[in-house]
Amino acid sequence: MQAFAIDVLNGLSYGLLLFMLSAGLTLIFSMLGVLNFAHASFYMLGAYLGVSFAIWLGFGWALVLAPLVAGLAGAVFEWALLRRVRPAGPLNALLLTFGAAWAIGELVKLVWGLQPLAAPLPARLDGPLFTLGGAAFPRYRAFVLVVAACMLGLLYAVLRISQTGLVVRAALTHARAVEALGHDVPRVQTMVFAFGTALAALAGAVAAPLFVVEPAMAESVGSIVFVVVVIGGLGSLGGAFVASLVVGLLQTFAVSSEVSLGNFVELWGVPLPDAWRALTLAQFAPLLPYLLLVAMLAVRPQGLFGQRGEDD
Repeated sequence: MQAFAIDVLNGLSYGLLLFMLSAGLTLIFSMLGVLNFAHASFYMLGAYLGVSFAIWLGFGWALVLAPLVAGLAGAVFEWALLRRVRPAGPLNALLLTFGAAWAIGELVKLVWGLQPLAAPLPARLDGPLFTLGGAAFPRYRAFVLVVAACMLGLLYAVLRISQTGLVVRAALTHARAVEALGHDVPRVQTMVFAFGTALAALAGAVAAPLFVVEPAMAESVGSIVFVVVVIGGLGSLGGAFVASLVVGLLQTFAVSSEVSLGNFVELWGVPLPDAWRALTLAQFAPLLPYLLLVAMLAVRPQGLFGQRGEDD
């Protein structure tokens, strides 16, 4: 039971970290109609910036400056390039973000090299926060939970309470009406893109001490975040939140599981070679989100909270 509680906390921390990443992608898609292929690259950029700022100025400043720099870079990218390409159609915008992902990856290699970086961790966040039945819950995982909860509260306040949030939500569906009221919709779109990339960079800076900071990290997490937003429903923040938690808990419990494929086939009496019977659920853990995606597309193609098309 104690190990189960630790797994739940670990799964929640990983799931909320995924939501930090997927929320920005969802906001950008909702506002601009662009599926940003460079989103995971901004996550990687945030991780590298976070490591550098943590070494130079300290860990606290890294969590502030890494999202700020990445957000400014995202604003420049949207203003200088994406805004000019979007009128030509979604395919052109998608290809532009794909090229941007490649460019950011090469830039990271030029500046930081090919070797993995070790992210410095403050002493106060190192070590276990508490132990249950021999299983420890790290302090840094608890810190990730707090940061993600604060981000979630800030996101809710910005979108639901503030004047800016009202303009953003109105511009999602009635851009011309909002522009007729005197609001600069292109500037709002730039702000949303910058905010989305800043969230991705914050996720990268927070995740840096947990994962390996290296040039391939964008590819490893990019596919997962697209799985999350498709399962949740494209453009749905609520769906991204639920899907992030589901994927986080699913992978965490799978990794900690000792159940083997042989345990399953014994129930059905299916003959399998010994090598297959020895495979564990933990070995299948990286595959589970994609199997969940396939199942979701087969049962509910629009995702958990997505809207059906006009022809449905």
